[in-house]
Parts: sequence; C-alpha cells; structure tokens
Amino acid sequence: MVKSYLKYEFARSFGLINSASANAIWTPESNKLTSRSAAAARNTGGGQAVVAANEEVLCWDVKKGELLSRWRDRGCTAQVTAISRSKTDPDVFAVGYEDGSIRLWDSKIASVIVNFNGHRSAITKLAFDQTGTRLASGAKDTNVILWDLVAEVGLFKLQGHKDQVTGLHFLHPPKPVETEPDGDGTNGYTGLGDSEGFLLTTGKDSLIKIWDLESKHCIETHVAQSNGECWALGVSPDHSGCITAGNDGELKVWSLDLEGLFSSTRHLVSQRDQRYLFDRGVLYRQGRDRTLGVHFHPNEDYFAVHGSEKAVEIWRMKSNSEVQKHMARKRKRKREKGEDSSKDATAGQDDAENNGLPAITEVFVLHVVVRTGGRVASVDWAGASTNNTLRLLTAMVNNQLELYSFAGRDPKNKAKPDELPTYDRIYGVEMPGHRTDIRSLSLSSDDKMLASASNGSLKVWNVQSGSCIRTFECGYVLCCSFLPGDKIIVVGTKNGELELYDVASSVLVSSTKAHEGAIWTLQTHPDGRSMVSGSADKSVKFWKFDIVQEEILGTRRTVPRLQLTHTRTLKVSDDILSVRFSPDSRLLALALLDNTVKVFFVDSLKLYLNLYGHKLPVLNMDISYDSKMIVTCSADKNVRLWGLDFGDCHKAFFAHQDSIMQVSFVPHNHDGNGHHFFSASKDRLIKYWDGDKFEQIQKLEGHHGEIWALAVSLSGRFFVTASHDKSIRVWEETDEQIFLEEEREKELEELYERTLTTSLEQEQEDGEKMEVAPVEKQTSETLVAGERIMEALELGMADLETMQEWRAAKASQPGIAPPARHPLFLALGDISAEEHVLSVLEKIKAAALQDALLLLPFSMVPRLFTFLNLFASTERNIPLTCRILFFMLKTHHRQIVASKTMRQMLDGIRTNLRRALQRQKDEMGYNLAALRVVSERLREKGVRYFDDEESMAAAEEKGRKKRAFVDVS
Repeated sequence: MVKSYLKYEFARSFGLINSASANAIWTPESNKLTSRSAAAARNTGGGQAVVAANEEVLCWDVKKGELLSRWRDRGCTAQVTAISRSKTDPDVFAVGYEDGSIRLWDSKIASVIVNFNGHRSAITKLAFDQTGTRLASGAKDTNVILWDLVAEVGLFKLQGHKDQVTGLHFLHPPKPVETEPDGDGTNGYTGLGDSEGFLLTTGKDSLIKIWDLESKHCIETHVAQSNGECWALGVSPDHSGCITAGNDGELKVWSLDLEGLFSSTRHLVSQRDQRYLFDRGVLYRQGRDRTLGVHFHPNEDYFAVHGSEKAVEIWRMKSNSEVQKHMARKRKRKREKGEDSSKDATAGQDDAENNGLPAITEVFVLHVVVRTGGRVASVDWAGASTNNTLRLLTAMVNNQLELYSFAGRDPKNKAKPDELPTYDRIYGVEMPGHRTDIRSLSLSSDDKMLASASNGSLKVWNVQSGSCIRTFECGYVLCCSFLPGDKIIVVGTKNGELELYDVASSVLVSSTKAHEGAIWTLQTHPDGRSMVSGSADKSVKFWKFDIVQEEILGTRRTVPRLQLTHTRTLKVSDDILSVRFSPDSRLLALALLDNTVKVFFVDSLKLYLNLYGHKLPVLNMDISYDSKMIVTCSADKNVRLWGLDFGDCHKAFFAHQDSIMQVSFVPHNHDGNGHHFFSASKDRLIKYWDGDKFEQIQKLEGHHGEIWALAVSLSGRFFVTASHDKSIRVWEETDEQIFLEEEREKELEELYERTLTTSLEQEQEDGEKMEVAPVEKQTSETLVAGERIMEALELGMADLETMQEWRAAKASQPGIAPPARHPLFLALGDISAEEHVLSVLEKIKAAALQDALLLLPFSMVPRLFTFLNLFASTERNIPLTCRILFFMLKTHHRQIVASKTMRQMLDGIRTNLRRALQRQKDEMGYNLAALRVVSERLREKGVRYFDDEESMAAAEEKGRKKRAFVDVS
C-alpha cells in the first residue's frame, strides 16, 4: 500500500512592515474626498503608505499604525521590486516583481486588473503617462517596455541601455504661455495633441537618453555621471529640468528644452545636431555614498535626496528674484572690497561665457537634513504643503516607516537666513515588526502565543491574528522560551545574561549573569521545574525555578517572585551550540563547536554516547518524542539521523544547498510515532522529512532570505518560521493528501518548464539586438495557451470537413443520419467548431495572446485564417478577430505574400470584415445621433439660467494677465 502524508501550506505572514526591495508610495486617506475635505484630512491624519512586503503589497495607516489592506496574488511568489501610482485614477497601482512580471492592482477591492509579463529579470522602475493609458517599465535586463493599458498588450521594447534601468519619466507638452488678446499667438506654444510624447531614461551604464515614442528611437544621449554609474533620476514637476545622481554624492543638474523638443515633431526632417538636454552643473550632497533616490515635491520648489545612510537631505530651489538679489549682493561685496577693474572685466567675461546664467550652486541650496531612525530605503512626499509645512514619508531598511514634518522657507523671517530649520517626527509605524533579524522563536504550550527575539527587542504575538501583544526592550537575544504556565518568558543574551519577562505586566522580572560568554541555547526540563542553558564559555548550567517572597518598599507586605537558582554545572571541551533533553528526562544531548554531539545521563552527568560524523559544527538538533531517535543539522548542509540506543547513524543525506539552521520533530503526526521532522536552511527552503523511510515528503518555498528560526506547535497542526526578510510565516497542515511519487513528478515537471522557458529566452537573446523590438516572453502560461490553440484548430478543422461532407451528402440523400462528432463538442453542448475555437481564444488573457500565437507553426496559419473568416462572416467578436488577424499578418508577412493559395482566403476575410465594420460604424453613428437628440430634449425640459455673457466675458478679460514661466535652471 502506498503511504500518504498530509500537506503543509503557507497560511499567513506577519511581523513585516516594509521591504527595502521597492519604493514606498504615500496616498491620502481617501481618494474620493473633495479638495477642501482632503486638505482637512492632510492636516489631521498621516495618510496612507503603500509599501512592499516581500511578495505582498501592504497599505498602512501612518497615524494609527494599523494595516488597512493586503494585496497578494496567490500565483506569484516573487518579491515586489517597484510600485507606481496612476496619475489619473488614484485607485490604480502598478506593481513590478522580481520575476519580471507586472500587475495592475485596484486598491479598493485589492484585486489584480491586468497582468503583464515581458521582462526577463526584476523590474526596477515603473511610470504612468499623463493620460493613464500607457505604462513604461524598466528592468535589470536593460530593456524599457511600453505597455498599452487599454488593449492590455505590450507596444514595443526599447533596448538602448547596456545595464539596468534606474530612471523613467514621461515628458509631456509644456503648458501654453498666455498672450495678449490682440496678439497673433506665435509667442505661445499650444502643444501637440497628436504627439505620442517622449520618454526620459537613465541606466546604470551612466547614460541618460531621450526617446521619441512616435518614431520609436533614441534622439539624444549623454553621459549622466562622471564618476561611475547613474543610480537615480528626478524630474521637476514642470519638466523644465532634471537631476541625475551617482556615486560619491554627485548630483548633476540638467535643463530641458521642452518647447523645442515638442516643436521638433512638427518638422518632417529633424536636425542631427539639435540638442534639448543641457548640462547645468554639479552639486554635492553631504553624504558621500551612493545616491539611491531623487524626489521632487509636486507643488513646491523642493526635492529630497537620500542614499543608504540614516539621513534625507532636503534641497530648495531659489526663485528668480532670490537669485538676482543674491548675485547683486555678491557684486556689491566685490566692489566694497576694492577689487581692481581687471578682475571685474574678467568676471564680466565669465558671466558672458555662461550666457548670463548664475552658477548652479547659487540656485540650489540645502534646506534641511532629516536624521532618520534607520538607513533609508525610500522616500515620498506626503501631500501638498499646509501652513508652510511640508511632510516626508520615509521607509527604512530596518522594517519601519516614519513621517517627518518641517517648515518651508518663510520670506518674512530674515533674522537668520543661513540657519537650517528644524524637523519633527510626527508619526511612525514600528510596533508590528522587529528592527533586526529574528534569532529565536518559541510557541506557548497552548499554541496561541508566539515569542520572537532579536537584537534589541522581544515580542509576543497572537498566532491566529498576527497582532503584536507585547514588546520588551532587551539586549542581543540568541535564544528564548516560554516557561511552564506561559506567563514568563526566559531569554539568553549575547553577553551571558538570563532574563525573565512577565507577559501579563510587561516588566522585567529578573536578570541573572549566568555565563561568561554568549548563551547560544536553553531548554526547559520536561518536568517543568528546571531548565538548562548552554554557552560559549564551554559550560552547561542547570537552573531551578524558585518562588521567593520579595518585600515591597515602605511596607511589610511581600509579593512572590520567580527566581532562577543555579544547581549544577557541566564543563565540556568546546563551545556549546545546542542542548536538548530527551522527552523521557533520561538523557541530555550537547552539540559542540568541534563538530560532535555528546549525550550525557541527566542524573549523573556521565557521558553516554559520542556522535561523530559531521564535518562542520552542528548548529541544531532535536530528539523524537519517543526518545529513540535524534536528528542533527550542521553547517556542512547535511542532516543525520542517529539512534539513541547505540549511537549508530541511521542515515546521512545532503539536505540543503546552504547551512541548515534548525531541525525539529513534529510531536504528533497521524502515524503516532513522531518521527517526521522539518529542516530550515539559509537557502530559503523548508523541507519536510520522514525519519523512518528517510524520504523527503515536501519542499516549502516562500521566504526571500535566510531562515534563522523554526518552531513547531505541540499539536503538530502548524509551524512557524522567521527569516532574514523580517517576516514571520505560519504554515498549516491541510487535509490534502500527498504522495511521494506525485511530488517527485511535480518537481520534474517544474524543472522541465523552467528549462524550456529558459532555452526559449536564450534563443531570442541570441538574435541581433535592435534598438526597438517587439515585446515577447514565453512562459508556462503562454506555452499551455499555444498548445490549446493548436489542439482546438486541429479538432475544429476535422469537424468542419466532416460537417461539409455530411451537408454535401445530405443534398443528394436527404434522409442521411448526421455524422458522429468528437466527444468534446458533445460534452460542451453540441457546439459548432467555430464556437469552440472562439471560446478557446477568448479564454486566453489579452497580455498572453500574442506570445501564444507565436508558438503556432506556419502550417497552422491557414487553419486559423479559415476560422477568422468564419468569425468575420458571422460577426463574432470583431475586435479579437481583427487583433489576431493583424498580428499574424505582421508576424508571417513574408510567407503569406509568397503563398498564392492564401490570396483568396485573405480577399474573403477583407470583404467580410469591411461589411461587419461598416455595419458597426453605422450602428455607432445612429446611436450617437440618438444620444444628441435625447440630450437636446433633456436640456429643453430642464432649468435654464440667463446671464449677461458680454459683461462676464469683459470681466474675465480684465482680470486676465500675461504670464510667462521663468526657469533659472
């Protein structure tokens, strides 16, 4: 009989506020507020922060520190690497992932709208255009892809950069300059509505490029940084200039001739030497490390710059009047110093050489340096300024969010113009997570509470809800455990102290200097009356739980208090990494730094067994609940099973690709012997093993960093893991049965699919790399879709031929019986062949349809065109028919032109399509005319207001002034 096991699956995660892999986005509390109520909301609340959390996207209330929503696609396990918000629809967010996929999310219902897959590596930048109908994406594969969000397809791929894309920004036409009413209007630029716009990109290859999206080619390229890579791009809100950032704190300022750029689209022949991007100079920020982000305020003349240090620099752009006053004061000071006329003449020549423009350091000044509580991963401006106060949202590397406010420049305050303004940390989200990696986990006896310990904090969680119940400040904790009763938690620290914390009162009960070195491990005795601790000082100490009466100061009353009393000490030859009692309280196992495991009798502390075999230190171990087997894991990536009767090694197998940090037996599995166990490793995997058959039952993936800790519930229904990605994950046992043979087959299928898609990608990359290429990427989804299309075409053509023969025979023999059709058509309700093919095509996602059609060989094209002709003649889904037809004509153009047999077929498709499109055009025209008539009748029946239009127009003209935008950059 084949043995079956119950499957473990990922249930939920908590403890993670934000990941440093993606940027953070600030949004107002409600996207449907009016302008007045929105301003009030910005004054009273902190807004919302949309941040990445491994493969999820979390939305936090910054003021309350509450989690509002969680966006997660069950079919995606890749990490989130980029987030962007639509400019037209504030509820739509584009999220890029590590596997190169892009998903559009509706924040109201937390569901995916569109799924794109075109990049071959992690997405680095995303940008919406002004209309919200196009999305540009840049990735580590050096490509920039433009996506049509309406048609849900990739338009084209730009392949100009030689390294990962670090900046993306759409350039829109400039706003027109208002002129006098009697002018000819030649001085004001009206903008071009038919232009597809331009795209500004930067890459790690230190290049900045301007792309013409209409002609699909690069029109200008510059070297952005002089000292290495370009890591960030920031564009001013009016698109008059931009800043690129690189290494050593270098910020290069560029001015952009936007009017000349868009006016060039009206010329048929463009000048080769025409330039639109001009280098204005270099700024240097205080931090000298690599700059990670440049963010302009959407409404004010400020921009934020940050690297990987614990600070954000806020720079201010001076107004034109400020610059002129400063230059005048500078010239006046020079004259007062009595400089000779030759120097003045030289200065005048320098000004003439600079075209009269001030130095860039005179235009941009440092406003304030915000010191944050951790290394900065991303920043975003938190809404518009109110009462001359600006706010900045910062996402930290150490798993926390902070909202800062600072005052802008007050032109009335002239007392100390050089003094930097102050800033305040007004809100923060930090309670629901640890600042550093979790080193130890412990579950309570009823499996309802979880204790997690790290460097600086100890937290108690509700396992079911994932909410943080208690937080204790402590030292560098290496191990922790609930004491019997689940009211006290004991922790062992790196400086050798044992600390007791009361969960109910949230206080430190006692602290004992237990060891001279770090306490790596501790465990409670099975009888619940004592515990043991192992340390790097080569000693194991036994502690007894005593209740002492402590006097209350100033009174004669006493209160009971738990105290650890040292009873025995066991000295060994090397550092102790792990200790374990056998469940029958008879044996004590010690894992030493010398790669061995020593087993002692608990009562006499005499050596019982010496377990040799590992080549590197044993990091953790566990004893089965029948006290017959011990499992050890080591830094040599091996797991060994030993018998405790004679110390013989039952099995040694290569378990993981990196050091195995922890192993733990499942207390009560459905077999009842408790010989199943889990192993967690730094290779980000958890594996489920059968200790009797020495077989791997299941492999669990999900963490995005090294797994440091694992805790299995006493019921065996779930277990908890903690990782370097700051998340705590709960894995629950399901009722689904799994078989070892099926698991092996699934692994082989996944390996085959990965190999197949990788080989297809390599074939595409081996071709000649052009500046513009179509968007293509074969995935397992597109491969399956292509196979379904070919299968449907084969069945459909066979059915069409059968039905044609039957109709021809029926003409001569009216009583002939209908032929036997394929069982699939009968199972689907006796549908026709064209209905079946159309349903297969309609079920394929729009973003994956073109890649699926690329898999069709040319021999299938005539069959496909036969069904397209039937769709056009019966007017079934004309938009889908046209899209497939045009794509196939573009893809197989040469073969179709060379084929004489397809000419008649194409003529028939053209005739049928024109008739169908003409009928739809007439119908739409009739409906539009009817709507106009209905609107006119409604307007006639409604209330009309009669105003003096002439007087209103005159007042409007009187209040209008000629405006011109002055740009000093």
